[in-house]
Amino acid sequence: MITTGKTGKVVVLGASPDHMRFSYKAVKALRNRNYQVIALGARKGTIADVEIDTGKPLLDDVDTVLLYINPERQKRHYEYILSLKPKRIIFNPGTQNAELAGMAERDGIQVVNQCSLVMLGADTF
Repeated sequence: MITTGKTGKVVVLGASPDHMRFSYKAVKALRNRNYQVIALGARKGTIADVEIDTGKPLLDDVDTVLLYINPERQKRHYEYILSLKPKRIIFNPGTQNAELAGMAERDGIQVVNQCSLVMLGADTF
């Protein structure tokens, strides 16, 4: 398993300022563990000390992309996600997408179908 060294960026795609959403909880859990987090979402807001960006910023040194958007909405982000050249993409429950997973694997990106909150809680992130 590839693990982040906490120096690479973790991009949370589908970040929400709603404290009841799993993406919100993931950003907070990552920040509590000192990960560098880039939160991307449909609405501006703040999670912990992280501002939610509504654009598609140019990023380098991306370790992990966490997906919190459904497979249909992912389609408009395929090119962007792959352009980040992450080491891995984590498909959280409800976001699994064979098409994007196949594209990622062809680009040498590790695909993980697991809950990132469970991974963080079990210290397997």
